[in-house]
Amino acid sequence: MRRALLPLLLLVLALTGCESVGSTGDKGYISGDGQILQYAGADRGVPIELSGTDLDGEPLDIEDLRGRVVVVNFWGSWCGPCQSEAPDLVEVATDPEVDAAFVGVNVRDPSVAQAESFVRDYGIPFPTFWDPNGEALLSFPVSLLRTTPTTLVLDSQGRIAARISGPVPSARTLRDVISDAGEA
Repeated sequence: MRRALLPLLLLVLALTGCESVGSTGDKGYISGDGQILQYAGADRGVPIELSGTDLDGEPLDIEDLRGRVVVVNFWGSWCGPCQSEAPDLVEVATDPEVDAAFVGVNVRDPSVAQAESFVRDYGIPFPTFWDPNGEALLSFPVSLLRTTPTTLVLDSQGRIAARISGPVPSARTLRDVISDAGEA
């Protein structure tokens, strides 16, 4: 009897263990925990290529920002953790001591109006791609973009230097990650 139950028990444990990793629960998205993954200079891969238009319909191209560290924040107006991290992003993006460019990528908002409202309500000072169909996401390794929000920090060559999965833990943490990306 015990031998017959062992495979069933293992299956139940495996399925239960995966629930918190892959489930969206009732939120409709997978949230991260602010975990930071940093890459050494030799492990950063090729420069990211992303171009399109921002929320105002103006052209926006990441390549134009080469030579600077670039913070790329993936967010949605519907995302509670995106709302909670917005003040830290604004603080760092407007800090004259921080030498980095910021770009947003709005994901899954069905209308530009929702994204514009979020930008206005939170005082987002940087340009944002509107990406309701996920096309901009194709410019990045899919394994890095499993949660909303996600923040990627690109080095001055446009390569991914760091990823913050989930909301930015603090303005200080983001400053430190930007600084580290600029040093390699």
